[in-house]
Amino acid sequence: MFALQFTEYGGPEVMSVGEAPEPHAGPGQVRVAVRATSVNPIDWKIRAGLMAGGAALDKPAIPGVDGAGVVDEVSPGVDGVAIGDEVFGLGKATSAEYAVFDHVAIKPAGLSWAEAAAIPVAAETAARVLDLLGVGPGTTVLVDGASGGVGSAAVQLAVDRGATVIGTASKGNHDFVAALGATPTTYGEGLAERVAELAPDGVDAAFDTAGKGSVPELIKIVGVPHQVVSIADFTAPQHGARVTSGSEGRATYALAKAAELHGAGRFAVTVERTFPLADGAEAHRLSQEGHVRGKLVLTVP
Repeated sequence: MFALQFTEYGGPEVMSVGEAPEPHAGPGQVRVAVRATSVNPIDWKIRAGLMAGGAALDKPAIPGVDGAGVVDEVSPGVDGVAIGDEVFGLGKATSAEYAVFDHVAIKPAGLSWAEAAAIPVAAETAARVLDLLGVGPGTTVLVDGASGGVGSAAVQLAVDRGATVIGTASKGNHDFVAALGATPTTYGEGLAERVAELAPDGVDAAFDTAGKGSVPELIKIVGVPHQVVSIADFTAPQHGARVTSGSEGRATYALAKAAELHGAGRFAVTVERTFPLADGAEAHRLSQEGHVRGKLVLTVP
């Protein structure tokens, strides 16, 4: 098969499309003929060697942890999915012609391949953090970085739970954040004062999506360090806040939930730009710059 891959750690330029061995579904898995895959921050962090702990790359690596496509292998014991089903979900090495997926949901007819590929990581991560924070009816949550893929999913899922949401974003993205159901404000210096004006009764929880040093300020706003969760700032525990990477369990129910809400007109999927797989390096570069509204998606021929 063909796949986007790299044989050494480095910048986006280390990636190229080439031949790779086809994977096959193992226990509890399905194989998917990929139609689209999204670019997530974890992809370029792995490619850059930031997650390697100093270990060398011992074989070609294929980025990608989510996507959408058509099931073409189903391992014994997997229920609710059949060969030929159009699905989206979480997997491994998804920037390729074929990939193995661990968790999938049926793709609604109203979702494009690009939109479906943009959902899994964003929705699962957002739901997992909202669960950890106990976000529900009557709570107020601050989403720091509300215009990105995970942030925009968190806003919409929190609103669906009956929460009041405040979302930080650049001024150019305020209308976008407001359309998702949050009250927008700018990030950076003076955030605590701005949030105090928007939520005079206080904020119950805060979600750091960007990892750009806001955790101490978020703790100041919430008042309870444990009620601040980050997905990107691994120094958060030093301040008493929490970090989640999914090792404590994944909120895979969020895939079907997002599809359900999308069908009801209550979950919008924003794809800022699509690229052919051959231009994966450019998509990684833009993702690494960190100013994406929604998601970047690679389409697979």
